[in-house]
Amino acid sequence: MRKQVLQYESPIDALIAVAKRLSRYEAEAGMDSEQFFARYRNGEMGDDARAVEWANDYRHFLALREDLSKRLHEAA
Repeated sequence: MRKQVLQYESPIDALIAVAKRLSRYEAEAGMDSEQFFARYRNGEMGDDARAVEWANDYRHFLALREDLSKRLHEAA
């Protein structure tokens, strides 16, 4: 598997892109990302490429959201 590197103009653009990917995973699996990630961390979702990608995208989403939250708090 080849790793793809994407660059975004802003953290908001990155957050939107990751949220769109999460939405597709959620629609396909019939569960939200938070529920998936809890089950993934408990070893219930396997470790196929799709599950690993979803988990990594969710971790990225959480990090981006936290970063943006801190930036907004500092700007206020």
